[in-house]
Amino acid sequence: MTTLSACIEWQFKEAGDGLPERIRAAKAAGFDHVEFHLWRDKDMEGVAATLEDTGVSLTGFCVDPRRSIVDPAEHEEMLAAVRDTLAAARKVGSPPLIVASGFRVEGMSEEEHFTNAVSVLRRAAKMAEDAGVTLVLEPLNTELFATMYLVDTTLALDIIEEVGSPNLKLIYDVHHSRVMGEDMKTVLAGRMHLVEHVQVAGTPGRNEPGTGTIDWRQTMQDLRELGYEGAIGLEYMPSMPMDQSIAATRDALGV
Repeated sequence: MTTLSACIEWQFKEAGDGLPERIRAAKAAGFDHVEFHLWRDKDMEGVAATLEDTGVSLTGFCVDPRRSIVDPAEHEEMLAAVRDTLAAARKVGSPPLIVASGFRVEGMSEEEHFTNAVSVLRRAAKMAEDAGVTLVLEPLNTELFATMYLVDTTLALDIIEEVGSPNLKLIYDVHHSRVMGEDMKTVLAGRMHLVEHVQVAGTPGRNEPGTGTIDWRQTMQDLRELGYEGAIGLEYMPSMPMDQSIAATRDALGV
């Protein structure tokens, strides 16, 4: 049976503004896994207590603050953010931690961008190895951020392979990938062992799966054939009450 993870950053808002309340609401709706974005503005003590109380686990949250992996001027800040986030993660089950790339640096060559990313991610991955945590690199899309460096799944996987750490993997977002015109089976073929987590949303719009143009039954079948066995992160913004949203999403995904 496919495991789903609710994005409580955007979902279960009717339960309240705090993540503990949303975790409880997600649990009541049948979820055993949740995820969110940044952590410094969240009640992490409350999150930890609620996770323990409910038995819900995290599938991930973001290294915070986000700093560039391609701009050497931000590398020490990026590593400090990883260090702090690893410490925060220990209190909530040490889930995977999401790393964004930052923006392109004007005048910097593609080779320099790549080399800089590999250099700092090797250092970050060593920290993650020591902490027993997996970092996950996330490609986004240019509609969201026009000058974001990492908007290409193949490039992200190339970086991960070059870093060569078992504690650096990919978070693959079907929505971002589709916006960038990628074919999922092509970009993930033979490399699914490098994928830690998969997220879904309707495209266009980033609402419930089934609200856009993606054939989700086929997508889920393709993921299974590619060998993905992890949770599916529901990183979408609800367009209807949560009970209806969850039902529509389950129907679209066939789970």
